[in-house]
Amino acid sequence: MKKKLIAIAVGSALAVPAVALADVTVYGRAHVSVDFLDDGAKYSETNLSSNSSRLGFKGSHDINPDLKAFFQIEQQINFTTGASNGGTDFSTRDTFVGLGSNFGSLQIGRFDSPFKVARGPFNLFGDQVGDMNNLARVTASRLDERYDNTIQYTTPDFNGFNAKIAYSMYQGQSVNINAAGNNEDSDAFSLSLNYAGGPLEASLAYEQVEDDTLRSTTVGTNRGEADSYRAAAAYKLTDSFKLVGFYQTTDFSGISGTTSAQRDAGTFDVYGIGGELAIAQNTALKATYMTHDSDADNADADMWVVGVEHKLDKAVRVYANYAVVDNDDNVAYTPWSQSRTANPTNQSIVNGVNEALGEKASGFTVGLRYDF
Repeated sequence: MKKKLIAIAVGSALAVPAVALADVTVYGRAHVSVDFLDDGAKYSETNLSSNSSRLGFKGSHDINPDLKAFFQIEQQINFTTGASNGGTDFSTRDTFVGLGSNFGSLQIGRFDSPFKVARGPFNLFGDQVGDMNNLARVTASRLDERYDNTIQYTTPDFNGFNAKIAYSMYQGQSVNINAAGNNEDSDAFSLSLNYAGGPLEASLAYEQVEDDTLRSTTVGTNRGEADSYRAAAAYKLTDSFKLVGFYQTTDFSGISGTTSAQRDAGTFDVYGIGGELAIAQNTALKATYMTHDSDADNADADMWVVGVEHKLDKAVRVYANYAVVDNDDNVAYTPWSQSRTANPTNQSIVNGVNEALGEKASGFTVGLRYDF
């Protein structure tokens, strides 16, 4: 249950009169799971994972009847690993400060781009084994991120519609790309049009990202320019059944020196369909199917996920999912690579050859999520 911390001015005999401050909401999420992961080759093990668990503080302050200030500070908390074991105790999630009025809101900080948020209507397995990003976030470029040093404008709500426009400078400052030895010109532009009303929730989004630092000549590790369009929707056909759909197209053009093979590896379409069926008051069956269609040869993949979720109450839920990624010969995607501390990679490389290429990778997970 969310708790309110009331700011209290503690004075002494010499103190100035206390100033009333805004209430601060403390919130968070503890999300852990036990997973059995199999890459179809050499790796087949049980893992314990913390999945985008977090602790946050947020609040607002009315400056006058037409203007307010707001803030949020959110940190990722790992319940299964710490800095002493090669992990991190804290990492910054959506953290920002801003002003809001009848004309919308403006915020500055580090937070999810409008393009990233736009996947929400489809993502029935967010932060779990089977997360849609295991196929939708496959690119050599930066894309679909929580960008640093971002400024965003959000319109007011117009009969269920709103729009978000954001611009990010990764390093917080521009650089002179003509200076000797400096080839970095990095930023991101993202926007979305969103609707929520009645049985329909839908988003359309566009994002252009650029990271002009040549990292490597290896396919899949280079950075560069990419453009992507995304559409996601959820529609309640009945009180107990929700249908969801998704489409994304991404074009990776890279930078000077990017090879055609690298461009093809980062250029793809991905689309999917799914549904959620309430079978009891607090229990639902969920399923999604997605396909990743790459410009690269023999680099496509399909993912299907089925799961059941039961809400013990408003704050606590338990779930079980089973997910499979079926890979073409030149890729080894998995259904567990996103938003989790348990992310075993390159476990089946023998003498420089990844034996998981072209295999079916699967994951079975049992999880607990507690929102407070």
